[in-house]
Amino acid sequence: MVGIVLISVGIATVVVLLAISAFFSSSETAIFSLSSEWFEQQAATDDSRAHVLKKLRDDPHRLLVTLLVGNNVVNIAISSIVTVLIASYLPSGSAIVVTTVLTSFLILVFGEIVPKAFGLGNAEKWSLAVALPIRAVERVLSPLISVFEVITRRMNALISGDSEIEKPYTD
Repeated sequence: MVGIVLISVGIATVVVLLAISAFFSSSETAIFSLSSEWFEQQAATDDSRAHVLKKLRDDPHRLLVTLLVGNNVVNIAISSIVTVLIASYLPSGSAIVVTTVLTSFLILVFGEIVPKAFGLGNAEKWSLAVALPIRAVERVLSPLISVFEVITRRMNALISGDSEIEKPYTD
């Protein structure tokens, strides 16, 4: 059995990770919902966040990979932690079902649906607010992001003949 301290730490960690998941999901929706003209207008200001944001958006594939890598690592960590906590109390068959249902619910509601709605409803302000943290994530995870970026560009080129398949949707 897992002790009360470990359960408390596990639950607190899941809450923090859900907040990080919400950050990535809301950021993705906010940034990709805005027009190229909006980014140009913002970049013409003295706001350093706008310059960082435009630079991130100038490479939409890398930005998307950054957000998705961050979000998926966090979501998998949530699932792993919840699995450990639940598996210590339930038999393995039941633990799998409960973990799947619970983590799906938590991630969908608190890590995806509500944050994406927030990002869409507050796209301009939220995009500027998240620019610097996203750039920091991109720099910290750069080696990992570069690997996924190369793999996905090549796969996109094989599938569609275009390594920058998402470009028409972000202009």
